[in-house]
Formats: sequence, C-alpha cells, structure tokens
Amino acid sequence: MEVLVVGHDQVKDLLPMEECIEVIEGVFRTLARGDVVLPLRQAVWQPDRKGLLGMMPAYLGSPQAIGGKFVTVFPGNSETPFESHQGVVLLFECENGRLQAIVDASSITAIRTAAASGVATRALARGDAHDLAILGSGTQASMHLSSMRAVRNISKVRVWSRNIDHARRFANFSSGKGTPPIEAVESPERAARNADIICTTTGATEPVLKGEWISPGAHVNAVGASVPPYRELDSQAVARSRLYTDRRESLLSEADDFRIPRKEGRITDDHLRGVIGEVLVERVAGRTNDEEITLFKSLGLAVEDLAAAIHVYLEAKAKGLGNWIEFSGVRE
Repeated sequence: MEVLVVGHDQVKDLLPMEECIEVIEGVFRTLARGDVVLPLRQAVWQPDRKGLLGMMPAYLGSPQAIGGKFVTVFPGNSETPFESHQGVVLLFECENGRLQAIVDASSITAIRTAAASGVATRALARGDAHDLAILGSGTQASMHLSSMRAVRNISKVRVWSRNIDHARRFANFSSGKGTPPIEAVESPERAARNADIICTTTGATEPVLKGEWISPGAHVNAVGASVPPYRELDSQAVARSRLYTDRRESLLSEADDFRIPRKEGRITDDHLRGVIGEVLVERVAGRTNDEEITLFKSLGLAVEDLAAAIHVYLEAKAKGLGNWIEFSGVRE
C-alpha cells in the first residue's frame, strides 16, 4: 500500500491562505451541523513543563475522513531555529481504514489557525475595519497578517513583541510585499489602542491585552493560548466582548482566557454567544451594531487539520507533488 508524504514547503504551496479560509469555513459549517466526532485533545507534558505532546483525533463527515494530529508544542522555540508546533497530520479513508497521507503539521497548523481567524473576522468584524494590531511576532503573526488582508482592506498595521527587536524584524521582513506600512511598537497598549482588529498570537501565560485598551467596535482574535496555563486576555477584555469560539466544549474545558474570568465571577457560561459555525449557518446572531466588541476565542480543532490535510492530499495528487512510500496495511 502506498502512502503520500507531503512536507513543509509543499504544504505552503498547496494550501494558499485564501483557499484555506474557504476550507475552514466549510469545516465550521459542518461542525455546526453536527457531522463530526471530535474528542477533546489530550496533552502529555514533559516533567519540566517546557513542552508537550498534543494528540487530536477526529472524524469529519464532509468531506469524509478520519485521522488526527500528533504535534509537539514548545513555546520556547521562539529563541531557536525551530517552529513552536511540530508534528504530523495522519489522514485515513473511511471505507477500509487505509492510511492515505502523512502531512507536515507545522505548516498545516500555521495556515489553518490563521485561516480560522480569517473566517471569524469576515463574519464578525465591521466591514470597514482597516487598522490592524498584532501582538506577537512569530509564525502566527505573519500568518495573521496574511489572513486579515485576505478578508479586510487593511491599511495600517502595528506589531508588538516582548522583544522590540523581534517586532522590528517582523515589520522589516513583512514590509515591501504589497503590504500596508507596518510599525513596530514598544507596548501592547500602543498597538491595541484605536485598532479595528486585534490578533493576539503570543505564548503568554499572563494577559498581554487589557480590556481598557480595546476600542468600541473592534474585533479581537485570541489565538495564542489554547491550553492552561496560557492566557492572553485579561478578564475585562473578555467581559466587555461579545464572545464566540470554534467549539463550545473546548472553550469551557481548555481556555484559561475564559475559565479565569468565569472563576472570578466576571462572566458565566452564558457569556458565550455561540460557535462561529452557528453564525455562518445563521443559527446565532453575529455582530449587531458597530459599537460592540466582538471576540473570537480560537482553540484549534482537529477537524481543521483534517480538512486542510484533505485539501493538500487532493491538490498534491492532482499536481504530482509529494512523495509516495510503501507502507503496511495489505493482508499478506
């Protein structure tokens, strides 16, 4: 039995941001219809808490597939040549359970995470939103610049990082490619003030975005904190916002951005307006006026990885890319 292996650089070529946004919107609609099986992720921490192994299985009904992602998460890799997320997405077909593809997870994760924010921004941000703040300067900062430009006419960008040199490097590297001017700033407050869209893409364990900095009418994509003890937003930021997420169960169980203000009594479970797929199928209302603050709390779902891997697999087959290897699975 042959299995297709698709590496990092090929995934980037086969999964352009604009196409991935459409793939992820389709997944969110499928999730809203209930045509998925999606257990909560499992995480195995190293004893020193330096990094973890995440295991994320899923079944997706349309397009049909079963599989999952095995990925390590090492936030400290920002100081190394390595990505913070590394691993593989395994794609199986549902007739005989054959392994079809092994796809690089770093690139899948990077692209589909920002694409999910693109879907949420397209659904929730004001139509005239153009002033973008990015907190963080790593891979997700770059991917979110791409996804935000795909769904809104961005004309101003400010980026903040704990290390101002990293922010300046991001601004210099990302400028001059048809992008609007990018300003590296020395505080998250300066980045966030007056922004129409704010994307938090850090590995923070303490809030980097305060509610008092968020302007009326802004939209926030909170991306970097997907498991405890990571947290990017203070309680006021969450309490002030009209809150949406990718999956209710994941938010309630895994998101300290939500769990901590709930523990403090600032919000209850009812503060969650709905999942983004419910907005897309018009089961739940999205933004209702130009003054309210909308918040998309992204946890990252295995079905997103699975759908992105299906797209990569089909594109790779059609274009003759990737490498085929012999694998077990046929009875001898």
